[in-house]
Amino acid sequence: MTSLANPATWLAGYIPDLATPFDEKGAVDLAAFAKLCERQIEAGVSAIVVCETTGEASTLTPAEQETIIRAAIEIARGRVRVIAGAGSNSTSQAIELTQRAEAAGADAVLSVVPYYNKPMQAGIHAHFRAIAISTALPIILHDIPSRTFRELSDDTLARLAESRQFIGLRDATGDMPRLIRLRPRLPTAFRLLSGDDATSLAFIATGGDGCISMVSNVAPDLCRAIFSNCRQGRLQSARYLQNRLTPLTACLTKESPAALKYALCLLGFMSPNTRLPIVELADSAKAELASAIAEIGDEDLACSIESWHGPRLREGHARSLRTDFQFTGKA
Repeated sequence: MTSLANPATWLAGYIPDLATPFDEKGAVDLAAFAKLCERQIEAGVSAIVVCETTGEASTLTPAEQETIIRAAIEIARGRVRVIAGAGSNSTSQAIELTQRAEAAGADAVLSVVPYYNKPMQAGIHAHFRAIAISTALPIILHDIPSRTFRELSDDTLARLAESRQFIGLRDATGDMPRLIRLRPRLPTAFRLLSGDDATSLAFIATGGDGCISMVSNVAPDLCRAIFSNCRQGRLQSARYLQNRLTPLTACLTKESPAALKYALCLLGFMSPNTRLPIVELADSAKAELASAIAEIGDEDLACSIESWHGPRLREGHARSLRTDFQFTGKA
């Protein structure tokens, strides 16, 4: 568990918001989940996010969430931090999920602005303060108005950040000027991360600390290279790498998380199974996604695939990704 006395310097770079694999019977596939975690750890990420947006948290039971968090902790063995999604539009449920995450050994929780209820800013502030009082864990706030229909205002964020328990923000607004507005109002140690892959490079180049990312599930090494180049001032190289990911990012964003699960299926890591009301992609979307992966043309991605599945998949993988749209077996 992360100590509040330590600055959250680890909360940086591209941090994957991991998918939750399901087997053919709809149960959580912990074997596939372990492979997803290990792949990210080997790619050098500082942390992994589980049971959040991409992880289909809204369809997981509290017991399943706790099982996944405990599995992630066991797999990580202290090599990376584990950030547990623990959000709800019910404050009492968010507190329960947060306390379960703490009991399971999570290093921090990611807590989303309450959705559907459309609370006032005073209600949003009270919601997060109630969660903070219930736990000793560091809290990362998640602002994603496209899903919650209520934003976390700058004023509310600044008030919450006065407490050292709130260590960062996942900002999925896509509002680049906001980052410039926020920096002078927040403690130096408070971390600002993008929650939008399409604008993540601009966010980081403007002074952001990283991105809690969906696309890094598919191409962790490429995402790491983008961040490294940006941090070292090689913006032209970072833009070039980011542009290679643009078609894939667009495909994943259209039908998340079904598109991500199908992408990971094509790479041999898991089944594409989802839970209702999410269903699998249509054939046309599968073809578009397969083409986007194949056209990345990234040697690191190819090497990553080879390291997990052997050279056979690497040989001609671009051709097979374009034409083979049927899952043929577990990773």
